[in-house]
Amino acid sequence: MTRSRTGDLRSDAVAGVVLGVESVPDGLASGVLAGVDPVSGLYGYLFGMVGAAAFTSSTFMAVQATGAMSLVVADTDLASRPDPERALFTLAVLTGLVMVVAGLLRGGRLLRFVPTAVMTGFVSAVGVNIVLGQLSNLSGYASEAGNRLLRAADLLVHPGRADVASVAVGALTVLLIVGLERTRLRSLGLVVAVAAASILPAVLHLDVALVSDLADLPGTLPAPRLPVLGDLLSLVVPALSLAFVGLVQGAAVSSGLPNPDGRRSDASRDFVAQGAGNVLSGVFQGMPVGGSMSASALVHAAGARSRAAFFVAGLTMAVVILALSDVVGRVAMPALAALLVVVGIRTVKPAAFLSVVRTGPFQATVLAVTFVLTVVVPLQYAVVTGVGLAIVLHVADQSNRVSLRRVELRADGRYRETDPPATLEAGDVVVLQPYGSLFFASAPVLERQLPRVTDGSTGACVVIRFRGVDQLGLTLVDVLRRYGAELSARGGALKVVLGTERALRQLRGEGLVDELGAEHVYLGTEWIGDTTRRAYRDALREFRSDE
Repeated sequence: MTRSRTGDLRSDAVAGVVLGVESVPDGLASGVLAGVDPVSGLYGYLFGMVGAAAFTSSTFMAVQATGAMSLVVADTDLASRPDPERALFTLAVLTGLVMVVAGLLRGGRLLRFVPTAVMTGFVSAVGVNIVLGQLSNLSGYASEAGNRLLRAADLLVHPGRADVASVAVGALTVLLIVGLERTRLRSLGLVVAVAAASILPAVLHLDVALVSDLADLPGTLPAPRLPVLGDLLSLVVPALSLAFVGLVQGAAVSSGLPNPDGRRSDASRDFVAQGAGNVLSGVFQGMPVGGSMSASALVHAAGARSRAAFFVAGLTMAVVILALSDVVGRVAMPALAALLVVVGIRTVKPAAFLSVVRTGPFQATVLAVTFVLTVVVPLQYAVVTGVGLAIVLHVADQSNRVSLRRVELRADGRYRETDPPATLEAGDVVVLQPYGSLFFASAPVLERQLPRVTDGSTGACVVIRFRGVDQLGLTLVDVLRRYGAELSARGGALKVVLGTERALRQLRGEGLVDELGAEHVYLGTEWIGDTTRRAYRDALREFRSDE
């Protein structure tokens, strides 16, 4: 085994231990957030992560119970079911099946509708949410405000309510993390920092929150349980919502933490992987899981080189659950919160943020809206709104980018583009070439750029070249119909050069070919410019008496 390979295995082992130890209390916390048995969150972390690790295309994608998915579970009102626990497991399995089917159907292609500005705003906001979500554990002050942002504001307004001991443990953890990472311990310094800072309350008899205050670790691994088939129909909607959240979160992980070998991630394959993790989680009494930015960022920061780190993390969790539950119970929550705060800060990428802002106000607006919404509203709504806003702004932007140029055909075979005339004169033969997206919103913009037809435009002919356009919207067809009627009323004509059979069939179906005259509609060939020149010569012959 080469030295490089040995180093990779060592790095994966260290990163796996870091993630495995951190995942035990974090899994319990996710269960609390979801309003279910905290142990279900713990099992979801363990089995969801291991079940997905074998299938992901993204090297650093950790599949665990996330805050966004926990909130969706909390809103599902599982407590009203006859057997809430089994309904939770059923929801995880059903979510997994939806994800697997969507992945096999190449559902990852939907991500092409999610712009870079949306993903950058989302990833940055996730980092902020990680920090905001840990402030209560870090400060020892549990605000009763409605969301993370309001709780953070409450803490800032009332700093005196923070527990000095909790803040001291958290601050010590941050200092140790920063210092130990620069030593030979490197990534293992994360675990050492949390362990060392957790000793402080025991030595000084400080009253700070411990993991054991959150829940009692079971000390055993769960037996498999089958889902409740009677709950499947009523759980379809939350399962679809969870699948959507998983798709978006997985994409955020892939874009925020690219593969070390430069290989592009396959979103559909990652979707199947998340589905496999959910099925295994549900069978072993765990809650729904998805791509976790915080856990992925943590394992990456801890020095992982491959997916082997997740199997080490799973093994570490199993060992901790079976043999070290009492030790983990003594870990100080402010120390764990400090670790996650460091991870959250490192998740925010100012360079990527500024890169999007520099592309212009359109992208900057989408970025800002997505960022703000992700901080203040549930994730799935924030991303959908960001994508919707991006589409609306893109449509508005593209509709105003249509331009019309006059094409002058030279005798030597060259083309010369100039501004089109404002008004057609008598006997004019003008060839026009539109540029831009020719869809319904851009049709009025194109119409305003067409040369005006007046009483003095007798015998004028306009040739419009639609090379490369395979579809003409109904609004654009109406524009051509009106323009052709204006020219025809003054003894002229509108000639249209099309590039595809599809466009020709569309004009025939709308009756425009009959209205313009079949002799005025041309279908282009593989020879660029040949059909346009033919239409131009025909126009000269038909409408220029001096030619």
